Amino acid sequence: MASAGPEVPDTQEVLFERRGRLGVITLNRPKAVNALTAGMASAMLGQLTRWAADDAVAAVLVQGAGERGLCAGGDIVAIYRNMLDGGSATADFWAEEYTLNALIADYPKPYVAFMDGLVLGGGVGISAHGSVRIVTERTRLGMPETTIGFVPDVGGTLLLSRAPGETGTHAALTGAHLSGADAVFLGFADSYVPSTRLADLAAALEEAGPENGSAEAVVARFAEEAPPSQLAGQDWIDACYAGKDAAEILRRLRSFDGEDRADAAAAAEAIAAKSPTAVKVALASLRRVKGMPLAKALEQEYRVGLRFLAGADFREGIRAQVVDKDYAPHWQPATLAEVGDEDVAAYFAPLGTRELRLSKEHNNV
Repeated sequence: MASAGPEVPDTQEVLFERRGRLGVITLNRPKAVNALTAGMASAMLGQLTRWAADDAVAAVLVQGAGERGLCAGGDIVAIYRNMLDGGSATADFWAEEYTLNALIADYPKPYVAFMDGLVLGGGVGISAHGSVRIVTERTRLGMPETTIGFVPDVGGTLLLSRAPGETGTHAALTGAHLSGADAVFLGFADSYVPSTRLADLAAALEEAGPENGSAEAVVARFAEEAPPSQLAGQDWIDACYAGKDAAEILRRLRSFDGEDRADAAAAAEAIAAKSPTAVKVALASLRRVKGMPLAKALEQEYRVGLRFLAGADFREGIRAQVVDKDYAPHWQPATLAEVGDEDVAAYFAPLGTRELRLSKEHNNV
């Protein structure tokens, strides 16, 4: 069926159109692997709100332009510049982005995400909270924030806390890229579809609805059994990552003497290179968020995020990894031992009038 055409013509960074009964969102910054900007998040929030009330739209699909992936996360160069300028644009962006994540999680219609190629950070936020999440053999998913002196956000701490055993802790602290099979195992995705079939699946979704079968039923016709996840059955992960003490986790990884000692040693090396503050706060975030609804998890992440904006490591991590690309960050403090429990607790302290108010508890005040 012919497209109804773009519905938000004032931005080219994200495109909206109706194809049959399907509302299609295309992130349209392929050279930047569709990195999410404040304008894109705002446009998505507005269009999804309109489509939720539009009876002509039975389901929504989100996909990325180009061949490299759905979304490489937030535009961290823009965040870096804003930090240098001392501005509030990043805090405003996160407030809009987290509101978008919450809307996606509660969306009243099937929200289908093609998690093909790179799906990092903010890309997880606009996909893994959806109701129909599809990965492929090309998927490389991750929450790599500790690498740049930050912590998982966009509801990622909650998703990671729900993963089997301590696999979510492993993924959070190492920042490792995960396969499509790993994403299904961790609970970030539902279905595995070969990338060569995504175009046909999108076309089939145009007719999905009460009369022609649900979006979930359409996806089921295209889905295949995911390959085994490399994280499944890895007893060393549960043994090493239990507890709330990051230094003890690192000690266990380094001293692990089982069959998987090489994997444990590699994980220890990866964690040791991260910001000590980010590692400790990420671990505390995962432990604190267990059992929370998404809205409260996002509120917690917002508190933590604003504290990182005011600190040194987030800025230094982006500089080292993305701006100067010397890959030699100077973390402050430089060791886990120098990051005290009171330092970690301060990241979670209430923000007062700056609180992000998404949960019923806040909205009823």
